[in-house]
Amino acid sequence: MNELEGLTALIIEPHSGMRANIHSMLNMCGLTRIEHASSSNLAVKHLSLRSFDMVLCEYDLEGGQDGQQLLEDVRHHKLMPLSTMFFMVTAEGNHSKVVSAAELAPTDYILKPFTADRLLDRIARALDRRSAFMPVYILMEAGDQREAIEACIEGAQIHPRYAVDFLRLRAELHVFLGEPEHAEPIYRKLIDLKAIAWARLGLAKTLFLRKQYEEAKGMLEELVDTNRNFVDAYDWLARTHAAVGELDKSQAVLNDAVAVSPHAVRRLRTLGDTAFEAGDTAAAEKAFKQVITKAKYSEFRDPEDHVKLVRTLVKKGDPVAAAAVIRDLDRSMGGRPNTPLCSAISSALLHEYTGNEGRLNEALASAVAACREAPALSADIKLELARTCLENKMEEGGAELVRDVMRNAANEAGMARAVSVMEGAGFPDLARTLAQESRQHVVDLVADGAARARNGDYKGAVGLMQEAAIKLPHNPSVAFNAALATLRCLEHEGWDDKLGQQAVVLIGNVRRLDPGNAKLGALSALHHQVLKKYARTAQGRPARPAPAQAGRAA
Repeated sequence: MNELEGLTALIIEPHSGMRANIHSMLNMCGLTRIEHASSSNLAVKHLSLRSFDMVLCEYDLEGGQDGQQLLEDVRHHKLMPLSTMFFMVTAEGNHSKVVSAAELAPTDYILKPFTADRLLDRIARALDRRSAFMPVYILMEAGDQREAIEACIEGAQIHPRYAVDFLRLRAELHVFLGEPEHAEPIYRKLIDLKAIAWARLGLAKTLFLRKQYEEAKGMLEELVDTNRNFVDAYDWLARTHAAVGELDKSQAVLNDAVAVSPHAVRRLRTLGDTAFEAGDTAAAEKAFKQVITKAKYSEFRDPEDHVKLVRTLVKKGDPVAAAAVIRDLDRSMGGRPNTPLCSAISSALLHEYTGNEGRLNEALASAVAACREAPALSADIKLELARTCLENKMEEGGAELVRDVMRNAANEAGMARAVSVMEGAGFPDLARTLAQESRQHVVDLVADGAARARNGDYKGAVGLMQEAAIKLPHNPSVAFNAALATLRCLEHEGWDDKLGQQAVVLIGNVRRLDPGNAKLGALSALHHQVLKKYARTAQGRPARPAPAQAGRAA
């Protein structure tokens, strides 16, 4: 039986002749269930509707977005399952493009021109690896990382040729579960096995997560010095500098990373944010212009990028360029969520600079009203709007925005930034009052949810905490307690597919918002217990059978 029979493929290629050529080659290899996309936008639509076993994507796509930017979007928005094999097809020998795509870990490269035999060889190698890792992927997709670690141990025994890869994934899963102390010895073992660069990066991550910044910094600096193309090491070194307040050094490292890999939009966005906070408006302007240009054709472009560029141009003293950016925002992103809000905020910043009080007040009123329906708007942009309100006789609107940011603060640093905006506008007493009220609001909310659960009202606790998580999407305490309430409800009320899926999302939010949370391990363990209790995966499928104990690694 042909090993490709029954598999599905998506070909992303702008030229019809090349699409037909690749389609014919896949047919020759025995694969017949094939769909086509001529652009990145069409590819996103296909990937949003269904999963594919493999994607063959041309690097040089037409319409403004290249294959690397598409892969970045697809990975970030989780449009492909872990089991999907992503092949980058290209004849491009440009060094920066190759590095940019490589950092996002496509399954393999296929360089043009190629034959059907060569294509089959690449697919066969990828299929062999996918088959070995499939039990782990299924558990990871289901949200059962604890069982996935055990599957890695078994997989290394069954497939010794991938032993190092299984060790690496085990370590990454421990980091994901908030257990850097368990990942550290695995990375040290990998270093001993000569898997030097990425193992040392993994070890540095564990040190960062345990706030051992100086040791992490030294290891990351050595990695960057010895491998100038290791862009992930640059990113973590920049994060480490930022964590200890060294914004100028963080910016310098990000500049170096962008020089090596100039096409990663999210890194450019981080560079712009860092440069602006460090007071380097010229660098911030350059970075945000690149972000807007490179993301222009993405299905996931963000209107906040325009606000940040307008803010930078206004600070620089260039209202003409700022007005042009606002016009571009209205023209290019009309009809998208948050575009009217971001346009109003941008207009307020511009009118504040030019002194047009009437239009400023109109823009501020519109922006404050729209913010009430946009809980996911970033704290940075909300605080910029709050500052503009507070400094222009709209104290009530400004205080409302600051209160919202404080309730949604991811940590004390976020709370301190909100306080500083109030203090800078001349309201130190109100700042302290709002901070105290906001902290108490979250405490009371969590306590109410816990009380409902103690009284046996598990569904009521879930409803309360999940509603709070929607309103306060950046608050790690709310996210944690929403996940806990959901798991307790499943534990006591029985399995429910929808709640099971929500639990995976909520636990993921906790990891994203507070990766160093000491209770993450216990939350993951409870999730694992619930899944085992009902012999389910988080997507409602039966859990894998319990493996035989004989020969199993400790």
